Amino acid sequence: MLHKLLAPFDGAIAVRMYDGSSALFGRGASGAQEPTFTLCLRDADTVRRLLLGRDPLRLAEAYFRGDLEVDGDLFAALTLKDHVHALQLPALDWLKLAIRMLRTSTSPQVQTSAPAQRPIHASNVADHSRAENRQAISFHYDLSNDFYRLWLDESMVYSCAYFEAGGHSLEQAQAAKLDHICRKLQLAPGEAFLDIGCGWGALIVHAAQNYGVQAHGITLSKRQFEWANKRVKEAGLGGRVCVSLMDYRDLKGTGCYDKIASIGMFEHVGLKRLPEYFDTVHRLLRPHGVFLNHGITHCMEGWGDAISSRFINRYVFPDGELDTVGNIQRTMERSGFEIMDVEGLRPHYARTLRHWVQRLEQSHGQALAYVNEATFRVWRLYMAACALEFESGELGVYQILAGRRADSARTVPMTRHYMYPLESWRSHPHSVTT
Repeated sequence: MLHKLLAPFDGAIAVRMYDGSSALFGRGASGAQEPTFTLCLRDADTVRRLLLGRDPLRLAEAYFRGDLEVDGDLFAALTLKDHVHALQLPALDWLKLAIRMLRTSTSPQVQTSAPAQRPIHASNVADHSRAENRQAISFHYDLSNDFYRLWLDESMVYSCAYFEAGGHSLEQAQAAKLDHICRKLQLAPGEAFLDIGCGWGALIVHAAQNYGVQAHGITLSKRQFEWANKRVKEAGLGGRVCVSLMDYRDLKGTGCYDKIASIGMFEHVGLKRLPEYFDTVHRLLRPHGVFLNHGITHCMEGWGDAISSRFINRYVFPDGELDTVGNIQRTMERSGFEIMDVEGLRPHYARTLRHWVQRLEQSHGQALAYVNEATFRVWRLYMAACALEFESGELGVYQILAGRRADSARTVPMTRHYMYPLESWRSHPHSVTT
């Protein structure tokens, strides 16, 4: 039955069974193609669940529990998701499979660690209320500051990096991303700058130190709040940078900020709350001010019930929702914004994620001091799968620069020259795609 299931796979798969036997499967196996990964199945129950369920999410959950091991290239192993989902066998084969599997003896149950799962709503649908948002943000970001430190760059930037040159390190690329944002916003000394979802404080500190702004960052994560405040204090920026533990809806006033950024945060807002979110930003922005929204998008409209969305909402980002970049811009325009510039950074995020996965894998032993093995596996699998989805185009990431439509004068220069240092462009005109 494994042969029937895996023979159509485009490549070679090595499978090691719980009794020590092993075999090669897939179209590449007959040509003596070397497998890039090996699936190790711990017991008969694991085989039964995987074969009878045919749910790719079960593959992931078996991996979290340790019932299924992946030796070798995890990125290659993740291609099994699409293979299993698209697999079609005659009904008689499935009936034979079920009978054979049900006759197989049951293995003793082995207790293993389990990853945390999302908070459960009474209606099973998130309203994205203040309480729900706090709970969801805490689930993801309050995991452990020390865990994130293992695989993020030294500035703790948890969003897409900006690789100006192919050989740049993650640290160089994240520093370039912070500067790229500040240049796009044309930050200037004395301006009031708001960062909605400020994370561990990298952008507000960078903007204050290098562009002289008065920066305000907000977050719903207690651990990020504590870390960012400590960072501001250590940098001696207490009089120029403040961090608040608050929901964006609780920001008061009108026309309070010259420049506003939201970096990797609006994915948590919820699609039905996006009009309220952009209305809030529009209210807070001064005339001739500039707003930059940096966030992940999806290739399909809305956030349907798919394997990837179930996995992410259950184990990683509770209540996170994505939409197409076109729908995001349309919602911004309905809130009174004029779109000034749109930049796609999809290949940059794919490369960022591969850096994160490599760093996480190299820090496996250290990571287990902060999370259990199952949680480590969730993050390894999640980031590797996201890298592949960015590479395939299923996911995108865009920086959308906008201003208040009612303003009579343009809020950005006539050309993009101010965004890109001329020396960098001349040195690396095609550095990301080559």
